Amino acid sequence: MRLVLCREIPDDANLGRQWNELVQQMECPEVFYTYEWALAVSRAYHDSLTPLLFLAYEQDSLVGTVALAMDKARRSTFFLAGTTADYCDFVSFPELRAELVNRVLAELRILGVPTLVLANLPADSATARTIGPSADFQGYNLFSQPAYQCGQVLLHTLEQRESIRGLVRHKRERRYLKALAAKVPVVVDHLRLWDQIAPALPSFSKAHIARLSAIGQISHLSSPQRVAFLSELARLLSSHGWITLSQLRAGDQPIAWLYAFRFARHWSFYQMTFDCRFGEYSPGSGLRLRVIEEACDSSGTDFVDLGLGGEHHKKRWATGARETLNVTLARSAVTYLRVAARYHVAAAIKTSPRLEHCVRRVLGRPSPGNA
Repeated sequence: MRLVLCREIPDDANLGRQWNELVQQMECPEVFYTYEWALAVSRAYHDSLTPLLFLAYEQDSLVGTVALAMDKARRSTFFLAGTTADYCDFVSFPELRAELVNRVLAELRILGVPTLVLANLPADSATARTIGPSADFQGYNLFSQPAYQCGQVLLHTLEQRESIRGLVRHKRERRYLKALAAKVPVVVDHLRLWDQIAPALPSFSKAHIARLSAIGQISHLSSPQRVAFLSELARLLSSHGWITLSQLRAGDQPIAWLYAFRFARHWSFYQMTFDCRFGEYSPGSGLRLRVIEEACDSSGTDFVDLGLGGEHHKKRWATGARETLNVTLARSAVTYLRVAARYHVAAAIKTSPRLEHCVRRVLGRPSPGNA
């Protein structure tokens, strides 16, 4: 296996085609692993990070890609898509993963990279199973900790589909939509072409910012970089039919939006928001219900991934889950011990409500019961 290191994501259609063919051979193909995702991140965040792309070849055939990045100060190295993707991984045929991981870690050691942070690595990935021995061999101390449980609506069997149909019929969101439909026609639009999505993105961003502002939070769509990323990502993915911006319309007025992906026989929900003025009708939940119902009726959909996080609305729908890990590899034993200690202290605090309350008082933050 021969490695080629690139300090940018090349604008190369042939590389993109080979890269995406490898993604389709992954244990669980995800849109987050694609060439287009890496390209969108590199274009939107070029002022704050430098790509570190490893391309692995056997003779002239691309057999692996690993999209990493460094901050501009070169103090940390991480997955290029680490702050934007629900899942991040080394891309290759599963049977070549151990060799790819080992070769990349060896190259990072030669480059003098002291710490590598791998966020949102799927626990069921071949990488998670092979990275430990490779890290040890290359002189890295490895610490792995649970990150997220990503809820999924499983639709592999007829029984699973019938179960979800039963849930859809009895969800209260259906009653809210009927109440709204009694006043004005309610329609779901699925925007898939770039010339359809582009005009809708400003309203989506504005609604997201307003909704979080109403509850005293700041939307990451307040960042021009994030807005640029979502726009560039939609433009690139729309050429393959991998993105859908769904809108719930009340008459001519869009009142809820779902930025999602349709890739490798599943939906991935990424970002949702709604117009606060229609909050009494739960339009976001109603749109989610409509899309899950549609996925349930599609023979080309095996599951719906509800995305990172354990929010209540995801738990209400999930019939399965996929776990992710945050993995830190450090050359320094001190760095390793610091990361491990931070995790164990945080875990101990969470298991003791009294201790968590004391910590929150010291930090000047309200306890959950008083928030």
